[in-house]
Order: sequence, then structure tokens, then C-alpha cells
Amino acid sequence: MKFFDEAKIEVIAGDGGNGSASMRREKYIPKGGPDGGDGGRGGSIYAVADCNLNTLIDFRYTRIFRAQRGENGRGADCYGKGGDDMELRMPVGTIISNRETGEVMADLDADGKKVLIAKGGNGGLGNIHFKSSVNRAPRKCTPGGEGERFELRLELKVLADVGLLGLPNAGKSTFIRAVSAARPKVADYPFTTLAPNLGVVRVDTNRSFVIADIPGLIEGAAEGHGLGHQFLRHLQRTRLLLHIVDVAPFDPSADPVRDAHSILEELRKYDETLYTKPRWLVLNKLDLVPEEDREPLIRTLVEGYGPVAKWFSISAISGQGCPALTFAIMDHLDTIAPPPPMTEEEESEGSDSSQPEEPDEEQEA
Repeated sequence: MKFFDEAKIEVIAGDGGNGSASMRREKYIPKGGPDGGDGGRGGSIYAVADCNLNTLIDFRYTRIFRAQRGENGRGADCYGKGGDDMELRMPVGTIISNRETGEVMADLDADGKKVLIAKGGNGGLGNIHFKSSVNRAPRKCTPGGEGERFELRLELKVLADVGLLGLPNAGKSTFIRAVSAARPKVADYPFTTLAPNLGVVRVDTNRSFVIADIPGLIEGAAEGHGLGHQFLRHLQRTRLLLHIVDVAPFDPSADPVRDAHSILEELRKYDETLYTKPRWLVLNKLDLVPEEDREPLIRTLVEGYGPVAKWFSISAISGQGCPALTFAIMDHLDTIAPPPPMTEEEESEGSDSSQPEEPDEEQEA
């Protein structure tokens, strides 16, 4: 299945049925009076968060969603049937916004959350509502109301506690394989990760967190180089970033410190809030460095990187240093309150999953 994290759709709620202007006509009942029923309400459209979905591919080719119209009222006090509501199931983490105004209409940040995005029109009134002592034979009825109609933009931001940041081939996918049951593709060439992957890291019986791996950034991503910034949105909900740096790059002329600073600059260009999010430095591929050279190399990289809350040196492929890192992350997350969900007022104003597994390939060095 392909991964799609953006979609543009149009939702059209059902119109209400028209009221009926009917008079009762039966044998032996003269002047039966009005008996026109009301029209049925139009069907509304709801968005529902579903944890079993992880992509917006269902909205890639079907762009228009139209709810059922309400039936018209009829004589003999017959009311029209209301239109059936429509539920659009979306991945958890989907943000729904109005394409015309840019206003956020809903944030599906919890499994099972159900939000009204287009309300159906009310049914029209039949003439039985307009009878009175001075108007015993009203011919008046009202038409059904129009259903709401919106052009929407759907944007998926995966829900994770920790996000991985770094160049292609820095070892992000290898790290997530080492600490969780997720199995993203790993190979010895750049951009093996083409879509975000999620993994659940369990450090104890009742202690776990979700980690997100996104495709690597390169210098010039703001200008569209590589995969650009298109996946950075998936880090915006995280509470901690791990900047993974390759201490032994394939290219001998590469400078890990300069490359790390270029990634931070791309992060700042994309979103200043994301740039200031808590971030730890993780020096990976320590197994490729001789033991006698590790200490001076680590000291040089940490000093060149600049101020950082914490730093760790690991080897993701052998697992060295990974348990200590995961326990430190869990302890850190326990001290941070999770971001509060949207309140009902905010919603009204806007009136362990991972990508499908691919065959294992050669582990990256």
C-alpha cells in the first residue's frame, strides 16, 4: 500500500426534504383540513478516527462525498424519511481544514473520535404547522434547508512521542528496528525510507513510547532537494527529537558536524517551533570507529555540535548503547505531560502501527 499523507476532498451534506401542502380528502369527512407532513432532514457527514488506518489513500481517487437527501413530506400526515449520515474513516492524527479559509475544523487525535464536518439541511415544514383558528386551510409549506458544503484539506501528522531526525543512511531505520518490532526497509544506499514508520518501544511491562522514523533530510530540502520538507510535519506532534549523526560516513571528505548543522538549519527554515523542540544528539555507528579513536572523536563531535541537553553514543546495528538510550527517553517522557487534546470549545469553533513490511535487505553498515 502506498503512503499518502495529504488529500483534498469535497463534502456535501444532504439537503432537507420539502414540506407538503396537502389537504385531507376522505369520503364522509368534509373539510378535513391540512395534513401535509414535514420533509426529512438531510444526511450529515462525520469524520471518524480509526487506528487501523495509517494512510489517506482512500481519499486519493475518490474526491467528492455526498450524503443522502431527506425525503419530501406527503399527505395524510406522512413525514419524509431522513437521509442517512455518512462516516468518513481517517487515520488517527488527521487534521481537517477548510481549503478556502484555512481554518482547522477538526483534529482527529484519538482513536474513535467522531467530528461533524458537514451538517445536513433541516426538513421543510408541512402545512399542518400553519393551521390556526383563523386560517383553517393553510396552503403554506416551507422547502428543505440546504446541506453544508465544504472543500477540505486533509493532512496526516502521525502521533508519536519521539521523532528521529538525520541525514539519509545515518542509521535511523536500523535504530528503530533495534529498539522496537517495526521492520522498515534497511539497505546500504540513501533514501531507503520513503514514508514514515512507527514503532512501539517497550521498556517495561507498563512503560512504552512510540517512535517515528521519517525519510532523511539533506541540505537544500527547503528548495526541494531530496524529498524536501514534505515529511517534517510528522515530527510536529512529538515531544522529543533524536538527532542521529553518522560518526563514520561513507564519504571520507564528509564533515559530520557541518552536515548536522545543515540539518538543523533546514529544520529552522521549516518551522521555528519544531527547531526549538527538545532535541538530543545521538552519535551512531560507533562500531565502525576503533576503540582508541572513539573518545577524541566523540568529544570533537559534541563540542562542534553546540549546546545540547543530552548526547549518547550508540551502535544501532549491534545494539550497543540502545537500552540506556531508551530508558533515558522513557524517564524524560514521564516527566513531561502529554500535549492536551482539543477542547470541545476549540472543536466547535472549527464547526503499534507501522508501514507494511518489505522484504529484509542487507543491513546497512
